[in-house]
Amino acid sequence: PDLLPDEGLRRCAEIGVTLQRAEQNEDLATFGVHYDVVVSERSLYETKKVDTTLDQLAERELTFEADGALWLRTERFGDEKPRVLRKRDGTFTYLVPDIAYHVDKHDRGFTHVVDVWGADHHGYIPRMRAVLKALGYPDDFFDVTLVQLVKIMRGGEEVKMSKRAGTFVTLRDLVEEVGVDAARYFFLMRRSDSPLVFDVDLAKRHTEENPIFYVQMAHARMSGIFRVAGCDPDTVTGDPRLDDLPTTHDIDLLKKLTVFPDVVARSAQEREPHRIPVYVEELARLVHGWYHHCRVLGEPPAVERARLVLARAARIVVANGLSILGITAPDRM
Repeated sequence: PDLLPDEGLRRCAEIGVTLQRAEQNEDLATFGVHYDVVVSERSLYETKKVDTTLDQLAERELTFEADGALWLRTERFGDEKPRVLRKRDGTFTYLVPDIAYHVDKHDRGFTHVVDVWGADHHGYIPRMRAVLKALGYPDDFFDVTLVQLVKIMRGGEEVKMSKRAGTFVTLRDLVEEVGVDAARYFFLMRRSDSPLVFDVDLAKRHTEENPIFYVQMAHARMSGIFRVAGCDPDTVTGDPRLDDLPTTHDIDLLKKLTVFPDVVARSAQEREPHRIPVYVEELARLVHGWYHHCRVLGEPPAVERARLVLARAARIVVANGLSILGITAPDRM
């Protein structure tokens, strides 16, 4: 009652935003995602970053007034036409705080920025690239990873989502239903720019059809070999002689293990994390085949030793692959 209507709305909005952000942070933390710095759009106005950005554009003679609006000459730098910065009613378009945010990143010392956008915003890339080029930033300063929409399937049918109807599945819903490991794996196992079908029933299944179960089981099976052998896998060292690995299952598994560092490097260089799930699934397939066809314990000493070393290597690589994805590698399942 003591607040003016506008002030009351502002306070309510602040409280709502604070509560919503706290809830989002909690869900992200549960999912294993943490941000070092969070910049709000509002702060860009409060710190005058928007004003200084507009001043920089004006100093470079990149803005002009027309039809009561302020425009940006992005067409000079590869965009298809000029873009509105300030509308006739005095309000700014979304482009203004977006530019200010990237200027802020540059001013904080970042030399390379990777934005993660929904695929429906692909048309926004040329104008943002044009703006940053106009500001004199290097061509490789700005890059974008596009992410396609996710289709949720349950009971063989798509879960229809609608903001208006209030029907949707949240990240919290998924994590509570299928677990963190399955949720992370399913989101990462496809290219970000490819549509993803998230089959909730499959993600919950404890069978080989479920890719995360299949991969984690490979680690558990390798761990089981050492439990039966009664030894700590970390005590098994050395390089197996190829002569002591007599089957194609041994050699195929060994070959697959050797390419893991290259897969990780390529995944990082290309910003394609899906390469690691693809690899660990292929590796798991070889591990399971090797487990079924190649006896470890009770073989001649040289073969047993070589296969224990191979089992330890497979266990390490599966665990490392899952660790990079932020997923656990259980010893028992």
